[in-house]
Amino acid sequence: MRKTFASGNMAVAEAAITAGLKFYAGYPITPSSEIMEYLAEHLPRHGGIVIQMEDEIASINAVVGASWANVKAMTATSGPGFSLMAEGLGLAVMTETPLVVVDVMRAGPSTGVPTKTTQADIFQARWLAHGDYIIPSYAPWSVQEAYDLTIKAFNTAEKLRTPVILLSDAVIAHLWEPLVIRERGEVEIIERRKPAGREGYKPYMPGDDLVPPMACFGEGFKVLVESLTHDERGFYAPSTTYHRSTVVRLALKILKNIDYVFEYEAYMMDDAEVALVSYGSTARTVYALMRELRRKGVKAGLLRLKTLWPLDEEKIYRSVKAGRIIVVENNMGKLYLDVKRIFRDREVYPAPVISLELPTVSEAMEVVEQWL
Repeated sequence: MRKTFASGNMAVAEAAITAGLKFYAGYPITPSSEIMEYLAEHLPRHGGIVIQMEDEIASINAVVGASWANVKAMTATSGPGFSLMAEGLGLAVMTETPLVVVDVMRAGPSTGVPTKTTQADIFQARWLAHGDYIIPSYAPWSVQEAYDLTIKAFNTAEKLRTPVILLSDAVIAHLWEPLVIRERGEVEIIERRKPAGREGYKPYMPGDDLVPPMACFGEGFKVLVESLTHDERGFYAPSTTYHRSTVVRLALKILKNIDYVFEYEAYMMDDAEVALVSYGSTARTVYALMRELRRKGVKAGLLRLKTLWPLDEEKIYRSVKAGRIIVVENNMGKLYLDVKRIFRDREVYPAPVISLELPTVSEAMEVVEQWL
């Protein structure tokens, strides 16, 4: 373990190295570029490779290929580049390819304001590709959590054979804070589960946990990486039976592990009459807002979501006793829609704080006070 002072982007890169990253493919894009720059300097010292691709489409496809060559793989981008990765991410879902995509959110639509922040990509992370699927997504609120949740993203990817998204943002990416970097023996690292033997092996035959063990190219197994709806062998199977079983299993392997995937923090919720819900960098402001409301005599608490998808709706519901819930986020009110659905028997209000910077407490107070 060593202590240092680092930015959020540096923390992501260091965590990826700790988790065992061996292949990074990416294309420079503000505000994520420092991740690739840092890895280009440091990853080769750990036996890894960094390649600058011609664009984000090539990046995600190279990462998919590298994962099937039996190495942990990652790419990083921001909103416009993330949009270009849609088809490749869908390929990773269907082929059950473990990999990590870091989306450092910036203002949009289109190229927007490249150097400024937002939280408007959370639906993009949830529904970027077409079809039925669930991709776990994590949102850190500090430099240390950017490190911790990057490791969690790699572990989730390997444990469940799935792509995983880390939703950072421009504030966290360029924020400098103390950081504790751990050695591999000091933190849980999940490695890829391999089949017990070659005899009878089928690439998409799941175990009891609905996750198939993964044999990769070059290991002596017959491996087929098929993007079409397929059977357990990987052969194209255009029937309702196989399509239904495939999409249901892809979802259930995530949902049956919801206790592992879903993380949150609750602050001062025991006696809260007003519950504030937030995530990512905006939650830093909302935490200060909660303390200010307490000082003014309002019994406020904070539910901070670390996992944005999938949501453990039962756990969220049990964690909040307050009759009034206010969702504060740096977008037009995206997570609010799910929170309103979960707490359909309570008063739930949106508090969108549209800001290119980290919202101030006074800005957050202005949108929250109307519902107090």
